[in-house]
Amino acid sequence: MSRSLSKSASGSLAPWLGVALIVILADQLTKIAIAKVFAYGEAHVIAPFFNLVLVYNRGAAFSFLAMAGGWQRWAFTLLGIVAALVICYLLKRHGTQKMFCTALALILGGALGNVIDRLMYGHVIDFLDFHVGRWHWPAFNLADSAITIGAVLLVIDELRRVRGAR
Repeated sequence: MSRSLSKSASGSLAPWLGVALIVILADQLTKIAIAKVFAYGEAHVIAPFFNLVLVYNRGAAFSFLAMAGGWQRWAFTLLGIVAALVICYLLKRHGTQKMFCTALALILGGALGNVIDRLMYGHVIDFLDFHVGRWHWPAFNLADSAITIGAVLLVIDELRRVRGAR
């Protein structure tokens, strides 16, 4: 009895892996396009607050540990793979919770998009450059955007869950 209950409580991985795959494909295609069209460091102004620029990030978010000497490539690759495995477990276990799983699928796609870069190139390709006056955000990519949106959705989902428990 508990076995059938747990199966109905969990959902299929397929739709969530599909979302992650879409993120990976969009991320990789945009990175390939930018790398083919731009020279390293070359920037193209799109709007007064936004440029496209090809840069490489050997570290993590905000170039954390970018100058660490090379070990960080493998550490962040391993971290991304472990995170992907944990996320797949959570997706399978909570597959019927739409917002939670959407958030996790976005994070999964983003994490694997950056893992692919680390394995193929030894660095992550970034190209989205937002700025206000002289203040620039570190350049990022679609994978980073998916991770950020997923994290925001996780917070919103948890806030909704906490409010519902009151």
